[in-house]
Amino acid sequence: MSMVQEFKDFAVKGSVVDLAVGVIIGGAFSGIVTSLVKDLIMPVVGLVTGGLDFSNKFVLLGTIPPSFKGSPESYADLQKAGVAVLGYGSFITVAINFLILAFIIFLMVKSINKLRAPQAEAPAPPAAPSEDVLLLREIRDSLRKQP
Repeated sequence: MSMVQEFKDFAVKGSVVDLAVGVIIGGAFSGIVTSLVKDLIMPVVGLVTGGLDFSNKFVLLGTIPPSFKGSPESYADLQKAGVAVLGYGSFITVAINFLILAFIIFLMVKSINKLRAPQAEAPAPPAAPSEDVLLLREIRDSLRKQP
């Protein structure tokens, strides 16, 4: 079998196509969850914590160069200038993003598994007795009738 034919057989298998569709949908879904966290959840968290904005929380590790032309409190400005900063606020946002995504995937898998579960069926009627059993019953019954 040629390599091209083997690749074709591999690529058109149902599981490979399903995986590709899952990756594409997952990528698109990730964008939705990122927007959910950034635009809806983090502002509420900021409101609850007194206006705290996690995206701009960092620890300055390096020195700010004298030619720096930005705000020393801006994570984005410091990153653009190449200053070493530990952006823990960005990490918190991404971690919340992941937890929400994982929880939604869990709910989706749980509901799909519930749909796949076999439905409760009525018990099947007992199978008819075999010829041997019928013959033995007949012999038994005829022996009981004799005095």
